[in-house]
Amino acid sequence: MQKQFAVYIMTNKKEGVLYVGVTSNLPQRVWQHKNKVVDGFTKKYNLHLLVWYEQHENAESAILREKRLKKYRREAKIKLIEKDNPEWKDLYEALF
Repeated sequence: MQKQFAVYIMTNKKEGVLYVGVTSNLPQRVWQHKNKVVDGFTKKYNLHLLVWYEQHENAESAILREKRLKKYRREAKIKLIEKDNPEWKDLYEALF
């Protein structure tokens, strides 16, 4: 089974704290954030809503995109989210 790389944004509420991450297994990683399995930023700020994600062909392109997004201003990240998810719905269930 080939890995599916993704860049994603988690939050705690509409226009709340934002976290940009990268993973090779998005459903598993979001589940970990939601269930506070791993200590860190998302656990500290209760970031449990997947509001944006983007699939990538390989790890290199996903990591490059993540690094670029982390440099974006907050307003640009919000615009990116609201382009495809204006209501800031949790996209986790749509992964299955």
